[in-house]
Amino acid sequence: TDLPRSPPAAAEPRHASPAAPRRLREKLRTAARMAAPPAHTAPGSRQQVQGGERRAQPATEESPARETRAPFRFDYERFRRSLRHPVRGRRAGEDPETRARRMKIKEMMKFAWDNYRQYALGKNELRPLSRTGHIGNMFGGLRGATVVDALDTLYIMELEQEFQEAKKWVEESFDLNVNGEASLFEVNIRYVGGLLAAYYLTGEEVFRRKALELGEKLLPAFNTPTGIPRGVINLGRQETSSAAWHGGAEGFGMSWSWGWASAGSSILAEFGTLHLEFLHLSELSGSPVMNIRKVLNRVEKPQGLYPNFLSPVTGNWVQHHVSIGGLGDSFYEYLIKSWLMSDRKDSEAKRMYDEALEAIEKHLVKKSAGGLTYIAEWRGGILDHKMGHLACFSGGMIALGAEQAAEERKQHYMSLAAEITNTCHESYTRSDTKLGPEAFRFDAGSEAMATRLSERYYILRPEVVESYMYLWRLTHDPKYRQWGWEVVKALEKHCRVEAGFSGIRDVYTTTPTHDNMQQSFFLAETLKYLYLLFSEDDVLSLHDWVFNTEAHPLPVNHTDSK
Repeated sequence: TDLPRSPPAAAEPRHASPAAPRRLREKLRTAARMAAPPAHTAPGSRQQVQGGERRAQPATEESPARETRAPFRFDYERFRRSLRHPVRGRRAGEDPETRARRMKIKEMMKFAWDNYRQYALGKNELRPLSRTGHIGNMFGGLRGATVVDALDTLYIMELEQEFQEAKKWVEESFDLNVNGEASLFEVNIRYVGGLLAAYYLTGEEVFRRKALELGEKLLPAFNTPTGIPRGVINLGRQETSSAAWHGGAEGFGMSWSWGWASAGSSILAEFGTLHLEFLHLSELSGSPVMNIRKVLNRVEKPQGLYPNFLSPVTGNWVQHHVSIGGLGDSFYEYLIKSWLMSDRKDSEAKRMYDEALEAIEKHLVKKSAGGLTYIAEWRGGILDHKMGHLACFSGGMIALGAEQAAEERKQHYMSLAAEITNTCHESYTRSDTKLGPEAFRFDAGSEAMATRLSERYYILRPEVVESYMYLWRLTHDPKYRQWGWEVVKALEKHCRVEAGFSGIRDVYTTTPTHDNMQQSFFLAETLKYLYLLFSEDDVLSLHDWVFNTEAHPLPVNHTDSK
């Protein structure tokens, strides 16, 4: 459970040169200073733009006198006016059964949160069997991963008291002055993404300020010859010349690649999954977003595919292993979502997505003897006929992209999305618990089942219900809600314990052993997607919001901040 869940992790920014992080860092620092003290107003209040009322501070050593322009201030009121739907929807015209099922999922969220608060508040995750907290080694000394991951889910579910509990912890106890080795990807998608979403949903300045401060601490990871970040960063401050790239003064900690990554390479899903969050950090600080696409556009793609390992020093591929699951997954997701978040203006992201999907369909999409469509992995030209649970997000991703495809391709891609989602559903229905394994294979006469003991576990993952939610919203085929309700019943039967929810070690036994871990992403993603599956379409409308890979909603740019 200490391993990053997209083995090993997965992340992405965009910048062009080692000087770019310095400029963004200065902007983030200034913007964080301008954020007002926490405003104690009700969730959803739209009057916290207090930072916008403050005068520019006198020049200091950190704020050079040559800067005469007033610091950038994000116009929160203008942003809220740009939304086309109420954040929590209008709740009109729903049937009693749908509402009852949604209320059941809300109860599950409250149960998960209440037990975390009682036994593990301030730790990163709850161990529900032992009723203790878990810290782990992915977050570099940061605490409260479940708090930050749960903020927007609590808010959307209208769990007002619980949201205030979480907000209070962030205000009073969330310490960013830590010193430890962190996964750039995991810190970005969980903490930065969670804080940004909480700010956009509520306008509470404490979330904005913390997001900007934490974003600043991640920037040294980008200080490489190519601007492609390394996967691990020390969040502490160090007095070393190599760390002080920011002008020779005290600097933040060093960064390096994962020890297991081939030849010191960076991971596609890691440097490919930061753009949504860093774009919003740039929006809130007024600094241009960084861009790594020029490296990816320059380097030759084998068969049009993006391998999982790239050198941050040379900008060349290190191995030709391609996966839509772990190591590669959210890179592709963030291409189409970058385009959607730009209000369909980021044509480069759309082109890269279209070309990547065309190559994936040509070389990786296969159909089993039993008629199940799946996405294989590619190792130097040799196919590995397996699909990981992590890859099951792709049904939803392809459906999202299909909505925007040319008319002659739209139905083709919607059918492909439905077929892949059906295969992932089969991986659930073919298990004794009706929950899916970590990976399933299509070889040796087996289809959509785990054939290795090491792949039989389920750790409360969200990717399958994520695709159900997208397919429901885009087709309104009732089977997706029925499939989602099957997951709810299975979670209640096999994963709910006396003090929370736990993953299980073998989905193919009706008396499974629990792994004693309530993952933070269960509250951030699994329960949120299930709740949205049984909500009206205007609740976190896809016209207004794009979900990061931790299911934190970030707004579509309906307005130009410039």
